[in-house]
Amino acid sequence: MNFNEELKKKTGEVEKTITAWLPKPEGFQGRVLEAMEYAVSAGGKRLRPLLMQETAALFGEAGESLSCFMAAIEFIHTYSLIHDDLPALDNDDYRRGRKTTHVVYGEDIAVIAGDGLLNYAFETALRAFGKAVTIDDYQRIECAMNILGRKAGVYGMIGGQCADLLAEKPGAEVTKETLLFIHKNKTAALIQAAMTIGAVLAGANEKAVGRIERCAENIGVAFQIQDDILDVTSSTEVLGKPVGSDEKNHKLTYVKLHGLEESGRQVEELSREAVAILQSFDKRNLFLETLVEQLIYREK
Repeated sequence: MNFNEELKKKTGEVEKTITAWLPKPEGFQGRVLEAMEYAVSAGGKRLRPLLMQETAALFGEAGESLSCFMAAIEFIHTYSLIHDDLPALDNDDYRRGRKTTHVVYGEDIAVIAGDGLLNYAFETALRAFGKAVTIDDYQRIECAMNILGRKAGVYGMIGGQCADLLAEKPGAEVTKETLLFIHKNKTAALIQAAMTIGAVLAGANEKAVGRIERCAENIGVAFQIQDDILDVTSSTEVLGKPVGSDEKNHKLTYVKLHGLEESGRQVEELSREAVAILQSFDKRNLFLETLVEQLIYREK
């Protein structure tokens, strides 16, 4: 298997899936739809829908409903990036190598573009019910909807964002436990949603889904630690967004707490455990195993 060629091919297919579900920028709401399209079409690794697709392949056939959830999770991820970049939060002018949504469309349209993507994500996911054929299909889609809502909400990504914002306040005491909570929720929760939804839609049993959830948590935490490392060691040209923003925003990161060497060691440990879980199932997905390693040890 030539991993890079396979990755390019699969990412292109995921891109087509996401584009197919995007609404056309027309009508009186055309401006916000245009901003939504701008943010989604900025590209990126398409990590979450790709992980969903490949986890489903690990367990079997997920059916046509999978594409609805693949698009939905990317819409949710993109909305979170739009809001993260706003002046009230991280105040970043560049994302994925080009100007952020609020810089191009203004803060007001950027806010409602994020709102629009979040709502449209669930509208898209709900269309999966129209593709169900059996009772099992309906039950799996219902389970997937519950996972998506919880992992994207106050007990998942939004909860992590809240803790992250409060940790930046002057005088805030941020412990190792607080930082781990932020990583597990702000970053890992959507990766958990992606992989567990893929497993559920493909018919994985409860025990297997639990193991995938643990694997995804490791991937998410390692991914965020690597992000912290790159914010210190990389450049804007390579990363496609400003570096040093954690220092600028007075964020306590894993690197600041533990140093570069220990942070790198933790990334290695989490990665090994995640891949070991993937290798423990009856069926192997070598592409997925390599993808996890490549994403964690990425340079941008």
